[in-house]
Amino acid sequence: MSVGMPLSLGLPLLLVALPFLGGVVLAVLPSLRVAALLNIALALAGFLLALGLLALPRGGEEAVWLLHLDALNLPLLLLGAFVGLTTACFSAATVGGEGFSPRAGRAYHAAFQVFLGANHLALLADNLGLMWVAIELATFATVLMVALHRTPAALEAAWKFLILCGVGIALALFGTILLAMAALPFAGDGGAALSFAVLLRVGREADPSLLTLAFIFLLVGYGTKAGLVPLHSWLPDAHAEGPMAISAVLSGLLLNAALHAVLRAKAVVALNPGPLPPGALMMAMGLASLLLAAFALWRRRDARRFFAWSSIEHMGLAAFAFGLGGPAALAGMLHLLGHSLVKSAIFFGLGRATMLRGSQSLAGLGGLVKSHPRLGWSLMLAMLAIAGLPPFSLFASEFLLVQQTVARLPWLTLPLGIGLLVAALAMAQAMQALGLGPAPAAVPLRAVPSLLGPRLDAWAALAPLHLHLLLALLLGLALPAPILAVLLDAARIAG
Repeated sequence: MSVGMPLSLGLPLLLVALPFLGGVVLAVLPSLRVAALLNIALALAGFLLALGLLALPRGGEEAVWLLHLDALNLPLLLLGAFVGLTTACFSAATVGGEGFSPRAGRAYHAAFQVFLGANHLALLADNLGLMWVAIELATFATVLMVALHRTPAALEAAWKFLILCGVGIALALFGTILLAMAALPFAGDGGAALSFAVLLRVGREADPSLLTLAFIFLLVGYGTKAGLVPLHSWLPDAHAEGPMAISAVLSGLLLNAALHAVLRAKAVVALNPGPLPPGALMMAMGLASLLLAAFALWRRRDARRFFAWSSIEHMGLAAFAFGLGGPAALAGMLHLLGHSLVKSAIFFGLGRATMLRGSQSLAGLGGLVKSHPRLGWSLMLAMLAIAGLPPFSLFASEFLLVQQTVARLPWLTLPLGIGLLVAALAMAQAMQALGLGPAPAAVPLRAVPSLLGPRLDAWAALAPLHLHLLLALLLGLALPAPILAVLLDAARIAG
């Protein structure tokens, strides 16, 4: 498996360009059914292109056309393309029930592909400015999708998303400028000072005070998009009011891309012994996010908001792991992969249940095991996985994180353990209510509008859920040597 390689231009450029070109075509297609099928075809092509990245030859560290591939972004690219494909399949099964007008349907599918292209670009970018632009573009695409229902609640959620993430992206831009200023005296020219490859060469010599200030702004700015405290409150609203499929890519892709940007900055700042330790700042923000989300879960009654708070919890755990560094960074990488797979699976099941019941409250979805056994048991299994129970991958990552915390910073074991336990108990309570609890007095029988046909809709809605859970199970049971090698190399890059 090749990592840390120069890019052959064709594959990565096509991986980025194809979704943008597809978005242009989808923006003018009048048929919602044809658009949904083309959306799947484009996502499938993107996934195959991402798989092709594995075949690139091993080489040096230089970037080509401002893009660079290494062990840190390679797993996230593969994950992003895979989640994009499964979400496109799920979307085709549920978009008919969203009640979109033809214009809104075109905007939805176009924005979906633009989001995927921007996500790939954010992960591949070697240039800080290009990464910032890509994450901003991904944000605008998701804001558009959240607002598509045009209800007062959806418009409020989209506006809140735009304002809070706008504040975050402004802070990240200021942090980017400061980081470039710190590198400028040693980089040779302004353009080079924006390159991560150059920053890694000159980071030891840069001004420590500028590096500290830059990392604080980048951590808070991109941390906003990663769902970390304190600017996290956009995430539950966006999950609750956007189209069903958007929750999967929000939790599975956008949060990862934002945290990836923080990790790139951390790798630079950690080279210099002068600044405040970036790992300590990440641990503090991660632990605060974990504890706040763990206790907030007990007060959530809306199912989609409940699982959005769960995403805040798990991103806090990942930030804590990367902040701790060393072997814990491996736990962080494994946690990002496992969380994206399982949380997307949960939103697939939850979206299907919401369509069938006409409600997204935990009480309104009660008794799913009795009314829809296959869906109910699948969703309960996914909730066990997100709670960190064995044998799924999140158990492995959380076990390794706790082990490293006990060995290196035992005084943090108590708050970490409290956060994990409180969140797991809240998830267990919600799982019991959703799967085994009493059904509403009169469960409505809803006829869900179909694009693909009822049987194919049911398959397209549940097959991605089962596939995600299978991959999370395999990652928890055993890591093949090539995958482990890439994750270890990614942990080394992240510090």
